[in-house]
Amino acid sequence: MNVGLRTALDLYASLRPAFTLSGVPSRYEGVDLVVVRENTEDLYAGIERMAGPDTAESVKVITRTGSERIARFAFEYAMREGRRKVTVVHKANIMKLSDGLFLETAREVAGHYPGIECEDRIVDNMCMQLVQRPECYDILLCPNLYGDILSDLSAGLVGGLGLAPGANIGEGVAVFEPVHGSAPDIAGLDRANPAALILSAALMLGHVGEPEAAHALFEAVRAVVAAGRRVTFDLGGTSGTREMGEAIAEEAARLTA
Repeated sequence: MNVGLRTALDLYASLRPAFTLSGVPSRYEGVDLVVVRENTEDLYAGIERMAGPDTAESVKVITRTGSERIARFAFEYAMREGRRKVTVVHKANIMKLSDGLFLETAREVAGHYPGIECEDRIVDNMCMQLVQRPECYDILLCPNLYGDILSDLSAGLVGGLGLAPGANIGEGVAVFEPVHGSAPDIAGLDRANPAALILSAALMLGHVGEPEAAHALFEAVRAVVAAGRRVTFDLGGTSGTREMGEAIAEEAARLTA
């Protein structure tokens, strides 16, 4: 359903921040990175066929147009948000044509943004680098599949998917959702961590031109998580979804009073 929605609305840019929050058990400190994921091409284009009874084929689609617009999105985001570096993630050493085109196009776009550092990493090395020293990275510019994988890895660095907001952005339309999707195994049990969804709402507020409200909501989540008193079980607390959501709403109201 999500893939179909992104395709139908041409939501070509997926924005997935990952940042350290005080009060969350984690092996890392000082993580503050954003995965910018191309959202409509690559293996997610859904072009598959059975080439025989025991052979399946999937077509990896990378276009110059798609690569250019997601690269521009990443660099424009870096400029707007005061970010310092864009790291292009690829496997162009093996997929020389498809990932090679993505890397080549990103480098061309980078030339128009001399104030933003641009580097590249092969995707398997990027996974190792994130585990070893995530504080060294800022914006990761990825084709669709790598972005999906690395955004979950990045969430793991800061405490899990319960803290991972997401945005799917196109021209004139956007959809905001937590990275984790649904949790049918705990549906209706008042156990799900609401932080990722609320942080996604903060992204939405920033996108529609309400930066003060976005900041207040973000700071409210930060304060409630740091206090650790009214948080869900995955954060070490005993509160349910509703109670944690109410605590965040109360804090946001206090900050905006």
